[in-house]
Amino acid sequence: MSDMGDRPSRGVSSNRRVEAGLEHEMRWWSEGCTVAGLDEAGRGAWAGPVVAAAVILPPDPDLLAQALAGVDDSKRLRPTAREQLYDRIQAVATVAVGVVSPEVIDEVGILNATYRAMRAALVALPQQPDALLIDYLPRPLGDWPQQRLVRGEQASLSIAAASIIAKVYRDRLMVELDARYPGYGFARHKGYGTAQHRRALDALGPCPIHRRSWAPIRQLRLPWENGL
Repeated sequence: MSDMGDRPSRGVSSNRRVEAGLEHEMRWWSEGCTVAGLDEAGRGAWAGPVVAAAVILPPDPDLLAQALAGVDDSKRLRPTAREQLYDRIQAVATVAVGVVSPEVIDEVGILNATYRAMRAALVALPQQPDALLIDYLPRPLGDWPQQRLVRGEQASLSIAAASIIAKVYRDRLMVELDARYPGYGFARHKGYGTAQHRRALDALGPCPIHRRSWAPIRQLRLPWENGL
C-alpha cells in the first residue's frame, strides 16, 4: 500500500480513538451541560505535593480529533509527548490545577489531600462545570453530578487530558524543588520511591518536602528542619 493510501486510515483511526474517548462527555453535552475531567499526579510519591487538574473540553469532537490526537493516560506517554500535549490541551481547553503540600498530606492523609487538590482545581476554573468525570476515587467529590470511572484516563478524553496537565505541572514543580534541595534527584525521579531516592535518603536524611508520615521517611531525622 502506498504512503498516500496509509494516511487517511491513520487519520480515521485517530478520530475514532478520540470519539471513543468522548463517549461520557457526549452524554452530558447532549443535555447542554459542561463537564470537567479530573485527575491527579503524585499520589504515590515519597516527596513533593499532590497535584490535581481539572479540564473542560469544548463540545466539538471534530476540533478535538484534530487538536488532541495522541492524548492518552499520562503514564503511557513519553515525557516529550506529555510536554507537547500539555501545550495543545491548554490551547483548546479550560484548565486549572490544585496543589496540596506535603505538610497537609501528612496532616490529613493522601486520600483527603487528593480530594482537596481536586476541589482547589475546580475552584480555580474560570467557569464552574455542571458535571464531573473523575478517575476513580472511593467517594464522591462534593455535590456535583459525577461519574467516577475505573481507569478513567483510558475511558475519558477529559480525564486523560487532566492526567497530562497534572503530571507535567507537578514534574515541573519537582524540577524546581530539585534546585532548592539538591542531592536527592528530584528532577529525575520526581519524588517517587526509586533506588536512587532511597540511597539519597540514607545519605542525607529527609528534607522538608518529604512526606514525614510515609515509610521509609517517618523514622529518619530531618537535618534541615531547624534551618527553614
